[in-house]
Amino acid sequence: FYQKIEPLAPAVLEQYRSGDLLSRIRSDIDALDNFYIRVLLPLLAAISGVLLFVFVMSRYDAALAAVLLFFLLLAGLALPLLMLRLGQKPAERITRQRSELQIASIDAVQGLAELSVLGALAQSRQQLEQRSEALIAAQRSMSRVSGLAQSGLLLFSHLAVIVVMIVAIPLLSEQQIEAAELAMLALFTLAAFEAVMPLPEAFRLLSLSITSASRLFELADRTPEVENPPQPAAQPQTFSLQVQALAFRYSDQHDWVLQGLDLALPFGKKLALVGETGIGKSTLIPILLRQREFQAGSITLGGISLRQYSDESLRSWISVASQQAHLFNTTIRQNITLGKPDASDSEIEEVLRITQLLDFVEAQPDGLETWVGETGVKLSGGQTRRISIARALLRDFRLLILDEPGEGLDTVTEKQLMHAVIEALNGRSLLLITHSHQALEQMDEVITLESSEDGDMVHVASAGKTGLTDK
Repeated sequence: FYQKIEPLAPAVLEQYRSGDLLSRIRSDIDALDNFYIRVLLPLLAAISGVLLFVFVMSRYDAALAAVLLFFLLLAGLALPLLMLRLGQKPAERITRQRSELQIASIDAVQGLAELSVLGALAQSRQQLEQRSEALIAAQRSMSRVSGLAQSGLLLFSHLAVIVVMIVAIPLLSEQQIEAAELAMLALFTLAAFEAVMPLPEAFRLLSLSITSASRLFELADRTPEVENPPQPAAQPQTFSLQVQALAFRYSDQHDWVLQGLDLALPFGKKLALVGETGIGKSTLIPILLRQREFQAGSITLGGISLRQYSDESLRSWISVASQQAHLFNTTIRQNITLGKPDASDSEIEEVLRITQLLDFVEAQPDGLETWVGETGVKLSGGQTRRISIARALLRDFRLLILDEPGEGLDTVTEKQLMHAVIEALNGRSLLLITHSHQALEQMDEVITLESSEDGDMVHVASAGKTGLTDK
């Protein structure tokens, strides 16, 4: 499932709430376990069991076998199909309400600080209680269906015993069977229903499995916004980046985010993309990584169209420290080595030194094994950002993209950080996206994005290194 949805990020997945995705990954996939263990296996066991029981009963009398088969089909086929139909709507309600409860729970936990400040904790708790009650109500409806199934099983099994006795008693009077065998046939009939006893419950669970499967396939069958070419281009001889007249917007209903963007980044050079917050600077990153499809213009890497490369190749050549740095609830070491799990301690120490984190890590009792907490809650915003940069630097990249690297840092630390990062490039390219003026004097070129008066277009002003210094 993960392999199916990974190409959907971010364009398609952003249409879903994180709680909904978690519900599909956890609850819906768990629900599919029922199909194999509690639906398929009981069904196979019931078929073989019914055939065996009917065959044994036929050795006594064909009429007895026919009676047993009739009631077994009622209990093992008609009743489960009825349960499947009656359980479909409750199953859909359970799946939907469970997802909505998960969404509300995650939103409440993640927004706990904001809810406290706004005095909305009581309202949030009330919403959680309402969703919880709705889920319980749906589960109660499903329980009634399950209770009806168990009652039906008991009814059919006892009716079967009665009818078998009615048919078998004349056989006893005709001395075709013995008295002890009459009692055995009654117990045998009850035992036969053990084979079909799990089927109504299995078909009830089948309703949940079908609903969960439909939610999984609804997402897994989505088409990625950007698809890889049938025959991706090989690694280029040079990694010079050229963007010409680039235009991008999220959909036909949205305004243009970028329009008429031109930039050239020869391999080994440093280019800064500057502009006010919200101007669209960061939008270039998913476009370069082939996570977003641009509508007009062209982008080439090494003289070859970006559309001819696979996204996997581009992500192996381009290393990104994004503005929204995500840290997993694990150690500093594991967060840094995500892109290079086999990195040595000396390599990790070097990127920590570059990002001004070495002293901080060495001061921790557990060093690199220090846990950062959920989303890096145990670290400051500046430390989180620098771990993200260290993660990007550790990879074997050709182009490094830093998106607002100085966010959350004081001026001195930001300046030292950028100076160390630029020294560590070793002839590789750098694309710096920022609204800060720190380290711009070390860039080979600076491009400033400016909105037009109507807000629909983006004008680009370019300045070389000398012009920037004079300014």
